[in-house]
Amino acid sequence: MSALKGLFISIEGIDGSGKSTQARRLADRLRAQGHDVVLTREPGGSPGAEQIRALVLEGDPDRWSPHTEILLFTAARRDHLERTIAPALAAGKVVICDRFADSTRMYQGLSRGDLRALVDQLHDLMIGREPDLTLLIDMDPETGLTRALSRNGAEERFEAFGADLQRRMRAGFLTLAQEFPDRIRVIDGNRSPDAVASDVFATVKGATS
Repeated sequence: MSALKGLFISIEGIDGSGKSTQARRLADRLRAQGHDVVLTREPGGSPGAEQIRALVLEGDPDRWSPHTEILLFTAARRDHLERTIAPALAAGKVVICDRFADSTRMYQGLSRGDLRALVDQLHDLMIGREPDLTLLIDMDPETGLTRALSRNGAEERFEAFGADLQRRMRAGFLTLAQEFPDRIRVIDGNRSPDAVASDVFATVKGATS
């Protein structure tokens, strides 16, 4: 799998889909094969972006307007790109990111006011790149929400929007996969973590061989 050098992989999905677990497992497996891997997340992944993460994921669901949210997420992503992602890729490392711009296209662009065009405009202006490969962990919305809420963490602002948001997000992600078929691969997340991890690794291997 020498083609992995300098590869940018994102893992997407609704809340509770298991994407964070799969991101860690993929990173561990690639490291075991000798690859230099940077495992990161959004929002966050750099000191400045982690500070913005606290602003957007905690507090009342109506804390920010949709437009403000988009600006905050874009600012966090720009800092993350400058300080973590771009340097790692330039050094020939594999970057695995738990969420990237597709999540903003869905959560802010689709669910918070039909602002997808604005999200894409800001992305083109301030970010200017997509992952080389995106793995979409597809999960039943009700199951995902139950899992997400069972974490009982502080970062539950978007989970608080409820099951309707989860259903719309799942449909939106699947539509996005049709929009970007060369980049996005859909993985069935309604199975055991081991089965999902096996598919994730096989998909990465197949896409880079």
